[in-house]
Amino acid sequence: MKSTQSPDRHDFFAFLARMKYINRWGLMRNTQAENIKEHSLDVAMLAHALALIRNTFYNGTLDPNLAAMYGIFHDTSEIFTGDMPTPVKYFNPDFKKSFHQLEDRARRKLLAMLPPELACLYEPLFFFEEQDTQYQPVVKAADKIAALIKCLEEEKSGNLEFRRAGKEHLENLRKSALPEVIYFLDHFLPGYRLSLDELNLG
Repeated sequence: MKSTQSPDRHDFFAFLARMKYINRWGLMRNTQAENIKEHSLDVAMLAHALALIRNTFYNGTLDPNLAAMYGIFHDTSEIFTGDMPTPVKYFNPDFKKSFHQLEDRARRKLLAMLPPELACLYEPLFFFEEQDTQYQPVVKAADKIAALIKCLEEEKSGNLEFRRAGKEHLENLRKSALPEVIYFLDHFLPGYRLSLDELNLG
């Protein structure tokens, strides 16, 4: 069957808009569903914050805005693959490698929905993990912090389904070699455990 798509039509942003339909934590009972569009904003804000913390307190030279952009696009492949549970994604080295190849193909498929003049500009944002090793651990840490925050929010709602995941995420983040991660855990994470009435409103 021939495609009826007009050569002047590009569906890139229409597909990105569908990120809100891809839910995370598919194997776990959630009191509040979380989609990858919401998650990506969380990761972007956290990556931006981690870059600022590094620059301010640890003599870093990261571009916080670039870190945020990497966070925005870090899960775009899941538009096609869905959110694969971590135990499944890392079941064995062969499956992990195959899944990463699938993610790369999904990103390429999205980039092909852009005019070539724009695709080459978006490509570094989609493949930053291979091309920009300076930012990769920062965005990865932001991703893990976002997952930890989700676990804390579920626990606050009385959902014990996330207790073990939250404990493991916190233990792993505490081992981070990035001082900005430890700073965030010490100074900003405690607020997520509080109710609105307990938060300092100034």
